[in-house]
Amino acid sequence: MRRYFLHRLLLTIPTFIGITLMIFIITRLVPGGPLEAAIQARQAGVASEGRSTGSGPGRGASGSTLNEKQLEQLKKYYGLDKPMIPAYFEWLGKILRLDFGKSTRYGDPVLPTIVERFPIALWFGLTSTILAYLVSIPLGVSKALKHRSLYDNATSTLVFIGYALPGYIVGIILLSVFSFRLGWLPLGGFQSSLYADMSLLEKIGDRFKHMVLPLIAYTIGDFAVMTLLMKNTLMENMAADYIKTAVAKGRTFKEAMWLHAFRNSLIPIASGFGGIITVFLAGSFLVENIFNIRGMGMLGYKALLDQDYPMVLGVLSITAFASLLGNILSDFFVSLVDPRIRMGK
Repeated sequence: MRRYFLHRLLLTIPTFIGITLMIFIITRLVPGGPLEAAIQARQAGVASEGRSTGSGPGRGASGSTLNEKQLEQLKKYYGLDKPMIPAYFEWLGKILRLDFGKSTRYGDPVLPTIVERFPIALWFGLTSTILAYLVSIPLGVSKALKHRSLYDNATSTLVFIGYALPGYIVGIILLSVFSFRLGWLPLGGFQSSLYADMSLLEKIGDRFKHMVLPLIAYTIGDFAVMTLLMKNTLMENMAADYIKTAVAKGRTFKEAMWLHAFRNSLIPIASGFGGIITVFLAGSFLVENIFNIRGMGMLGYKALLDQDYPMVLGVLSITAFASLLGNILSDFFVSLVDPRIRMGK
């Protein structure tokens, strides 16, 4: 088992290099970028200065042209003066030293900006993951045991509705009903403006009020998928021959279901644990935009719109690294429920 996880951990190194190299090349090849934005801003500034001094259009047009020396200075400033592959390995070396560079849009260091958003993403990610598993697994088990009953049909209708509606649509509906019309919950944000002056119980209540609607919007899709996956896998295992053999050897059906079928049904649920953590950690910019949450999803989305490539590379590299670690974490949880992996087979 140790060899297996050591092998998986070593595989993350070339995988991370491949992912970040592809992202780095894309940011170099796509049109636009910080260099083009700086040139346009420089040209617009010179042209407007020419108009304000009363110069003619010819002078403004000629004065707005940057010479070769100025272009080279801009390329060097934005790190575009080197070939693509050497520039990538230079960037990778800085990443390993936790030097993510500075934002070309705002000039702020990339890593502190990401670290500022990380607690919000981690809070929503862990809470959403725990909530999804605590609800989906018992609901899937109860639906499998009461298959084709009124309870199963009613809950299946709700599950399919949740699966069909995107998270941001659910967020808009919840915000319209519980915030705009009823006024029970706040319109958005992560906490109230007077949060620091509240007592401990007031802080817990305030955080709960701000989190309940975004959490529902975050988890609704994966909640439906995990519930149906748990139900279908458990029903398939309950109909397997090894359950019939266990019952024939003296086990009751309830004992065989909980000791054998339930444990085997957790394998596909556990295998997707790392992927769900990655999705929640990366965030959803649509849900964050609706509820005015300054999370990782909104940070990456705005950086992409602003063509702030150091910020884009920083967010995506951290998300890729979290995804790779999440896959290893998934294998660990699978090994807890599957003896074949734990025994190295």
